[in-house]
Amino acid sequence: MRLVRLAQQPSRVAEDVRAALASLGRGSNIVGGVALIGASPVDGRPVEAVLVMPKGVLIVIGVDLPDPALKLEAPLGGPWKADGWPLVHGDTSINPATDALSLSAACTHKIADVAPGAGPIGTIIAVGPYVETVDQPAADLAGSVRVLYPTATTMLAATVSLAVAPHPRSVQQARELIAALAPDAPPMPEEVLLGEGFSAYSDDEPTVIRENPLVAIAPTVPAQHPGKGPAKSAAPPSPPVKPVQQAVAVKPVPPAQPTPPPEAAPAEPDPKKPHQSKTVKWLPVAAIGLLILLLVAAISVASSGDDTASTQAPPPRTLATSPSPPPSSSAVESTQFTSRASAADQKCASHAYGDVQSSLQQTSCSAVKRASFAGSIDGRAAAATIAVVEFPNTQQATAFKATADTPGGGGILDLATETSQWQGEAPVFEGAAYQSSLDGKSVRLVQVVWVPGPSTPDDPGLVRGAKAALELPVNG
Repeated sequence: MRLVRLAQQPSRVAEDVRAALASLGRGSNIVGGVALIGASPVDGRPVEAVLVMPKGVLIVIGVDLPDPALKLEAPLGGPWKADGWPLVHGDTSINPATDALSLSAACTHKIADVAPGAGPIGTIIAVGPYVETVDQPAADLAGSVRVLYPTATTMLAATVSLAVAPHPRSVQQARELIAALAPDAPPMPEEVLLGEGFSAYSDDEPTVIRENPLVAIAPTVPAQHPGKGPAKSAAPPSPPVKPVQQAVAVKPVPPAQPTPPPEAAPAEPDPKKPHQSKTVKWLPVAAIGLLILLLVAAISVASSGDDTASTQAPPPRTLATSPSPPPSSSAVESTQFTSRASAADQKCASHAYGDVQSSLQQTSCSAVKRASFAGSIDGRAAAATIAVVEFPNTQQATAFKATADTPGGGGILDLATETSQWQGEAPVFEGAAYQSSLDGKSVRLVQVVWVPGPSTPDDPGLVRGAKAALELPVNG
């Protein structure tokens, strides 16, 4: 899911919502879609987020509780209780979510008006500052509203259960809906929306011919096949066959036997036979002459071998060593990095996001060293962010590396971006080339991107730069 931040979110739990959505990563591997953070779909009233997804739309509204709770009883139509104590919100409200549900209903009507048939429209009531367990009645869970404390797991479960349209909406439909809900949102290229799981075509648009246009010319292939029929049958076909004939004509060219007619064979037997006999007679003579030349050459080489061996031995040594320096020197010159920021502390989880953050919350690290580098790869500007996470033992380090290496599993935040130490605009580590390494009890994570982008994880230059960054010094 791709995040687009439009405005400041209205509640204290908003940051938890944004972190949970960011942990889902980008792309359509899990849910896909675009999260409009801080959108104001109705009357300028902002919500935490509107999730425009391929198979549904979700409205996320935050509700701040007075204190953290271990258990929250949250029926939509009745009073709420936190750890057994009633929660009252205002004089006329049944529970703290009453106003949020009213705003959600208005947003739902707006979406239904601007995008009829937009698919399921659900609501997520995000409560905080912290709730360990939220208890909703079974009747409420069967509907389209979920009350939860926003974590990567709970948000993922809600998006999967509420966005359940049978077919994904098209790129054009997604653009129209995003423009209606958030006019200030920047336009997104088609490839970005396709990468988030939206379809290239709407449900009522034919796709067979567009997806496989060659089907239209498939019936002409048998007519062009060089079969038993004479060459005359290939001339009369209609003009559409000619382009295919030119492509197939490469194979029929070699067989030139059909040109001499059968009647001409008896007329030329006498000239061909003497000509062939001459060739046969000269072949042994030529072979004998070649053999004599080879013998003479071998004798001359053998007689002069002792004298020339000492002079011919040195050249191979120089040839073997001279080509090796250029590749190594060119590789060094094509990748360069300059330090922009470095620091170290023990607050590992606070610098992480996604599953990596969850892993560090469960298993504390000994220290985390972070560094940011400005780079140049083959003359093109790049940026690298590196994190070295140290653990008490090798087993914990190995388990952490497996989590970090999982696509969409999150990572460590860039230091220079957090501390505003980039010169000019900060790089965006989207589509970065990724590398990691395990050294005993420490794990190194590397991301490298072009500045400016776009970047792709499999870009050869970025991959080479990420591998080189595995050797950069990180001194926190």
